[in-house]
Amino acid sequence: MFIFPLRNWMAGLSIALFSSSLYATPPASFSSAKREAAKIYDKNLISFYCGCPIKKEGKKLVPDLQACGYSIRKQETRANRIEWEHVVPAWAFGHQLQCWQQGGRKNCSRNSPEFRAMEADLHNLVPAVGEVNGDRSNYRFGMLSNPPSYYGRCDFHVDFKARVAQPPESKRGSIARIYLYMSDKYKFKLSDKEKKLFEAWHRMYPVTPWESERNQQISDIQGWGNPYIGRRSEG
Repeated sequence: MFIFPLRNWMAGLSIALFSSSLYATPPASFSSAKREAAKIYDKNLISFYCGCPIKKEGKKLVPDLQACGYSIRKQETRANRIEWEHVVPAWAFGHQLQCWQQGGRKNCSRNSPEFRAMEADLHNLVPAVGEVNGDRSNYRFGMLSNPPSYYGRCDFHVDFKARVAQPPESKRGSIARIYLYMSDKYKFKLSDKEKKLFEAWHRMYPVTPWESERNQQISDIQGWGNPYIGRRSEG
């Protein structure tokens, strides 16, 4: 009986893995990133913050607000659509760039390859109820002492005066790992307060099975994963 040498099998595996990484192509723009993100979430059609089931209506993604007990605060049109939210807002990773100072986000999207790469990073994109995406704006994440409730059973809270958003407990670990990754990858600085908060959330809230699966799918597309997924911060 012929036995295929183990070292040959390992060499073949290494070549396959290398080839997969070699041919990975990161999205070239935010528009193309949104199309790729929709494919990733195709088998897990749930909105990120509020846990609303997502329905397909042609090319549109629509949250089932009744199913998740969502109450519309103000913006009915945006509440009834899914938008691709940057967990780390574009302002946070872009406002210090020269292109932003000379013309804001639109100018960066048109003229800065560096910004377009950050804007299109799939690790930072999640599907969100449009109204929540709009209300969160570019506010930082944090804990509120007396969080107002605007969205029914959706456990997402915004203090507009303080410009702080408090996410659901179930999403804090994922948010932390996205922030830590984006800060490392694109060299924008977190405040000491933010870094301590995200490191604490990273320790407190383990990686979920879906987070791992999503990370692998993104790695297959972009060519790299989020290194904070699969490892825990030390004590």
